Amino acid sequence: MRHDAHSARRAFPDAALERIEAAIERSEREHHAELRVAIEASLPLRDVFRGRTPRDRALEVFAQTGVWDTEANNGVLLYVLLADHAVEIVADRAAAAKIHEGYWREICDALGNAYRAGRFEQGTLAAIERIDRLLAAAFPLAPGAQDVDELPNRPLVL
Repeated sequence: MRHDAHSARRAFPDAALERIEAAIERSEREHHAELRVAIEASLPLRDVFRGRTPRDRALEVFAQTGVWDTEANNGVLLYVLLADHAVEIVADRAAAAKIHEGYWREICDALGNAYRAGRFEQGTLAAIERIDRLLAAAFPLAPGAQDVDELPNRPLVL
């Protein structure tokens, strides 16, 4: 089945996007890392025929959205490709150095399972909560400190 922007909006209506945005805002009060969520309905057919993978696209979105350009190099992208129920997490240098790849893969696997079950919002919120715990442990805010919000918290629907 071909997915398009309409299928992405059915899976993530505005109210769901607002709740996900609020979860990211709450998360970023716990640490000084940056989290960005990008949701894409499907890869263009030309990319599929060229053998482009969801990971390839996630890396491209990571670069295009500036997640790599946070001051502390601790930005994290949660990329979702709905057509494949594929989930990728791309962590910038500091986050990748402090958080083992296996934790990211566990979150991706759990979220992919939630999507296959049709639990788009609930699965995404649970993933954000797990990412938050990892980032809070790796990049805790000092008591009384406030994080500077470097990236938009609203999920990007591509």
